Amino acid sequence: MRIAVFAGDGIGPEVTEQAVRVLEKLDLPGLELVEGDVGGAAYYKHGHPLPAETLDVARSAQAILFGAVGDFSCDHLERHLRPEQAILGLRKELGLFANLRPAQVFAGLEDLTTLRPEVASKIDLLIVRELNGDVYFGEKGMRRLEDGRRQGWDMMSYAEDEVRRIAQVGFKAAMGRSKKLCSVDKANVLETSQLWRDVVIEVAKEYPEVELTHMYVDNAAMQLVKNPGQFDVIVTGNLFGDILSDQASMCVGSIGLLASASLAEGTYGLYEPIHGSAPDIAGKGLANPMATILSAAMLLRHSLGLEAAAARIEAAVAKTLADGIKGGDLGGTAGTREIGDAVLERL
Repeated sequence: MRIAVFAGDGIGPEVTEQAVRVLEKLDLPGLELVEGDVGGAAYYKHGHPLPAETLDVARSAQAILFGAVGDFSCDHLERHLRPEQAILGLRKELGLFANLRPAQVFAGLEDLTTLRPEVASKIDLLIVRELNGDVYFGEKGMRRLEDGRRQGWDMMSYAEDEVRRIAQVGFKAAMGRSKKLCSVDKANVLETSQLWRDVVIEVAKEYPEVELTHMYVDNAAMQLVKNPGQFDVIVTGNLFGDILSDQASMCVGSIGLLASASLAEGTYGLYEPIHGSAPDIAGKGLANPMATILSAAMLLRHSLGLEAAAARIEAAVAKTLADGIKGGDLGGTAGTREIGDAVLERL
C-alpha cells in the first residue's frame, strides 16, 4: 500500500504531519509513505510547482494524501508556474475527474454554524463535482476589441461522455446513501448546462431506485442556506461545484473540518482538506488538522478498501470534538499538534 504524501505550502506540512501520524498509528501491514514536493515549495526547490519527479511518485502510488498549495510570494509568476498549477496538473495528468466533498454537522457543533442549530443539525450531504472540464480547462485568453478595450474570455464546455461518467459517480453514491440525487446546472441560459441536464436524465434510466431532481445553481445556493437538509447527493460541474462545496463547508461550522476525494477511473484518488494554505497562520501551530485526518480516512475507504480503519479514524475525530477539544476555527484553543495527539489517544 504505497501512498504519496504531498504536503505543499503554508499550513499544508503541519496538518499533513498529523494525518501521517494517524496513518502510522494504525500500523497497517505493507503501508509505505513516499513524500514529494508540490506548489510554491516545489517551485523554489525545482523551478516548477509540479516537477517530473513528483509526478513519478504520484504514478507509482495507489493514492495521494495532499496538504495545500498557495504562496503569495509566487503571485508575480506566470500562471503556469504558480503553486495552484500543481493540483490542476495532478488532476489532468492522473485523470482525477470526480471530486467528492461530504458535509455533515458533528454532534455538539450545531451552535457554531452560521445557520440556526435546528437547520444545521439536518445537514448530511455529499457534493459530487466534475473536475476535468468546464471553464477551468477550456480555452481562455485576453484580447483587444476593435475599440481598444481589453476583454478576457473563457470557454465553458462539456462533452456528453464527460457528463455521463460524473453522473454515474453521483448515482452510485446516491445508491449507497438515501437514493436521492439533485443535479445542479443553469440550463435556462447555458447550452452547456442543457446538455448536462439531458445526459443526466439519460443516465437516470439506469438507476430507477434513485429519485432525481434538477435545480438551477442560484436556487441551489439559496437552498443550501434555507433548507440544506433536503439534499442527499448533489452532482454538478466544475465551476458550480467549486462554489457550492465551499458554501456547504461554512454551513457545517468550519472549513477546517471538511475532507475531500478526487477520484480517477477505478480506485486511484487524491485526498485533501478543502481549506487552502492559510499563509497568515503557517508555522504557528494553529491550524486545525482534522480535515486532513478525515481525508486520510477517505483515502483508506475509497482507494485501499479499508472501511474499518476509515471508520476508526472518523470515530476518533468525532470523539475528540465531543470531548471539547477544538481549534481556533471552532472557537477553541487547541493547537495543531494538540489536536493530533487527542485524535491519536482516542484512536
